[in-house]
Amino acid sequence: MPCAGILRSLSLKICVSSVCLSLHQHSSVRGKKPLRLSLLVAASAMDSQLPCLLVLCGKSSAEKELAESLKHNNALRLAENAELSILLHSEIETPLEENTFRSDLFLNSLSTTCFGRFLIWSPRLPSTHDVISHNFCQLPIGAVCVADVQFKGRGRSLNVWESPRGCLMFSFTIQMEDGRMVPLVQYVVSLAVTEAIKFICQKNALPHLDVRIKWPNDLYLNGLKVGGILCTSTYKSKKFNISAGIGLNIDNEKPSTCLNSELKKLTSVACQLKREEILAAFFNKFENLFDLFVNKGFQCLEKLYYETWLHSGQRVIIQEKDKDQLVERAVIIQGLTSSGYLLAVDDNNQMCELHPDGNSFDFFKGLVRRKMT
Repeated sequence: MPCAGILRSLSLKICVSSVCLSLHQHSSVRGKKPLRLSLLVAASAMDSQLPCLLVLCGKSSAEKELAESLKHNNALRLAENAELSILLHSEIETPLEENTFRSDLFLNSLSTTCFGRFLIWSPRLPSTHDVISHNFCQLPIGAVCVADVQFKGRGRSLNVWESPRGCLMFSFTIQMEDGRMVPLVQYVVSLAVTEAIKFICQKNALPHLDVRIKWPNDLYLNGLKVGGILCTSTYKSKKFNISAGIGLNIDNEKPSTCLNSELKKLTSVACQLKREEILAAFFNKFENLFDLFVNKGFQCLEKLYYETWLHSGQRVIIQEKDKDQLVERAVIIQGLTSSGYLLAVDDNNQMCELHPDGNSFDFFKGLVRRKMT
């Protein structure tokens, strides 16, 4: 009955409010055992009117101490000063739902010295990218924010994406000094995703999932998009603060396909890819690739990148104005330029650089050619 539903909803909100009140009262008393707050976690995942919940944890004692400090000082913020609750991982019980992100599994699978060691998890967030970018200076380099559900995810050209359960959605912090290398970071991130999936499949003796990179920031499997990357940056104190966001569809067949759906077609073995294992493998791979990238340049990763992307030898039609007419010309993609754009050659063996026009949803529908000297 409708009335019963309203009463149940009201009861849940009252109960959660009392739990929040108890939390604040209890936090001011030192030396007592933390409250168990699984109810707050479950309710936050279901009700968009409740404050967003951030659960902080770390791999080592140093990261755990930082989590305690951030919570004690109420140092984290959301976009537009949205209401926020902060907990430590030790203050919640084992997640109530099976498909909730398991922080312990992730951290136990992590072998990095920097990336991924400080974790922010939320059952439901507007955007992991906003959490990272708005709190960049309060977080250590390599800090990651993961959400089970994301309802205002950010995409290219200010596109907004809703991401339901079953997707791996995370953002993390990177810092660089050389601005010429910043546009290429997204390619290193893309490579780390594909290498992580390859590693997990090999480790679990599963069939290879041929996830490919579609320039500049999409991930495709069997012709269908399964993921994407967004990197944004700001410049402060002579350093570039980069927020890298990744969405990967692991276990949700809509709207196109997902990794586990394609895996089922290839094997009868009842084994599925897990978000936590892929995220840990991603950071294990990214830390090594990023170190090579910073110290030796992208050239040392180009071979692997070209083996993984979709475009070597691809013929692309571009439109150019010739006097008052719009003329179509064909070019062949050769690779990437030093600035990260597409390197191509035309029918006259003239090398050129291809830039997106900034308007087309599909990059390859709106490429602008610039001749190279």
